[in-house]
Amino acid sequence: MGSTKRIIRRGASRPTVLAAALTGLLGVLATLLAPAAGAEPDRAGPRGPNVFQGWAFDTCKTPPQSTLQAWKASKYRGIGIYFGGRGRACPNQPNLSRDWVRAAHSAGWRLLPLYVGSQAPCVVNQHKRKVTIGSRPVQAGTSEAQDAVRRAKALGIAPDSALYLDMEAYSLRDAACTRRTLDFIRAWNRETVRLGYVPGFYSSADSGVRHMERARQAGTRDLPAVMWFARWHTKPNLYGEPELSGTAWRPHRRIHQYAGNVAETYGGRKLVIDRNQVDAPVAVIR
Repeated sequence: MGSTKRIIRRGASRPTVLAAALTGLLGVLATLLAPAAGAEPDRAGPRGPNVFQGWAFDTCKTPPQSTLQAWKASKYRGIGIYFGGRGRACPNQPNLSRDWVRAAHSAGWRLLPLYVGSQAPCVVNQHKRKVTIGSRPVQAGTSEAQDAVRRAKALGIAPDSALYLDMEAYSLRDAACTRRTLDFIRAWNRETVRLGYVPGFYSSADSGVRHMERARQAGTRDLPAVMWFARWHTKPNLYGEPELSGTAWRPHRRIHQYAGNVAETYGGRKLVIDRNQVDAPVAVIR
């Protein structure tokens, strides 16, 4: 079963001589063990109070509450919801409303909001090429972040929530494409942070996630605070993903989507889902 815990900020206290010495020693060790290069994506969060650790599923259309009730028989306690973005495969979401969000949260479900906005110009999926990033990626990223926050607030998803930008697999061989895509992502992240939310990022481990890790190693700022990586046909492996440094995007900043398009049935209700292991911030519902 999953669990939710709070990120606690403790105030400083006056150290004893022994504690001060120990603090100094730990500081030296931290310096020695820190990576030699690379930006820290953790500056932007997660700032929200809720971290979920457990199993989650995402599915194209938000299911009705009756299905969520039936699925309480499963191991899942988190659900990804596609709440906005012009690139959504299922833009029509008749079940997704402020009341649905409140009821799902009250029933014990932890929500992972996914925003499928403009996609990389070199996106692999042919159907996504009609919604690619234009010639002004910074303006587009900023505008779409504002749209994501407006939609989140309309659903009762409060500041300090994680919002996950969904960027489907794209080619890393096209330098012009990757530059434009990175500009868009960074602008989306900056605006999301400015508006009080935590910027997460979903993509294929071998494309978007690899791209973010290379950017981090190069010292790039305004990167995603949380990494949701897709690597299918494998066991859940949050902190062993080869495309991510073992020191980056932790603690509580990773989701592994380890299987996709699989059918599961609980309580007589069948869904086609992607399976995820989660150690990351979720939506704050107020």
